[in-house]
Amino acid sequence: MKPDKINILEAAQHRDGMTVPDGYFNDFVSRMESMLPQTEFELSAEGKKKLIADATPTRWQRVRPYVYMAAMFAGAWCMLKMFSLLSPTTGGISFDNDPMVAEAISNDQFIDEYFLDDYNEYDLYDDMAEDSTSMSDVFLTAEN
Repeated sequence: MKPDKINILEAAQHRDGMTVPDGYFNDFVSRMESMLPQTEFELSAEGKKKLIADATPTRWQRVRPYVYMAAMFAGAWCMLKMFSLLSPTTGGISFDNDPMVAEAISNDQFIDEYFLDDYNEYDLYDDMAEDSTSMSDVFLTAEN
């Protein structure tokens, strides 16, 4: 026959230290009252009005949560604005936003000196070969 399971803590008579003496809470209220100092409060009508006036919240106490919330949203907006200003732009140069670039592109002399001068005939033939354009197509088009 198998022995019954034995609780090891009970067998070792282990205590966790969270015990109170028997009957400790039976007279707890009377012992606590005897330890407190005896004071008597009598409030006049003015004293009662003062207590009530102190209990009503001031204007700042009523508005303060909304001011804090507005400051939090303003801080979040400023933070996002700074992140967007500091982030690099991924778009290219826009001709609409930059009048100097638009003027340079519309100037034929600028295009001839800075762009077309670096592009020689060999590069042109190489690009045409990559695009599968034959030389006969070029000469036939030029003659017509």
